[in-house]
Amino acid sequence: MEDIIKNISRAEVVKLKDEISSHKGQVVSKTLAQNEAVSVTLFAFSDGEEISTHESGGDAFVTCLEGVGKITIDGVDYEISEGESIVMPARHPHAVYGIENFKMFLVVIF
Repeated sequence: MEDIIKNISRAEVVKLKDEISSHKGQVVSKTLAQNEAVSVTLFAFSDGEEISTHESGGDAFVTCLEGVGKITIDGVDYEISEGESIVMPARHPHAVYGIENFKMFLVVIF
C-alpha cells in the first residue's frame, strides 16, 4: 500500500518548521499529502517572496510556523505570525507574501 503521508518521518516527534528551509529569493514547498479531498503542504518564503493572487477550489487553512507573512483575501491584508492561523475561503482570490522569512503549514479541503 502506498503511503498517504509522505516526505516526513513516521512514528517520530518533529517540529514542522524544521521540516522545510527558506532559500533567498525563493518560495519552497514540500507536499506531505495530496488527493482529491485534501492537500497538505509546508511552505517557506524568503523575505519579499510571494505567491501571487489566485483562487482555490477548496477552503485553505494556513498556520504560521515561523516568521511573519501577509495573507491577502478579497483585497484585504491580514498579517500572520507564529502560532496564528487563517482560513482562505474557496473560490475567493487570495495571495501570500513573506514580510520576513516565513514558514507556513497549509491544509486545503476540497
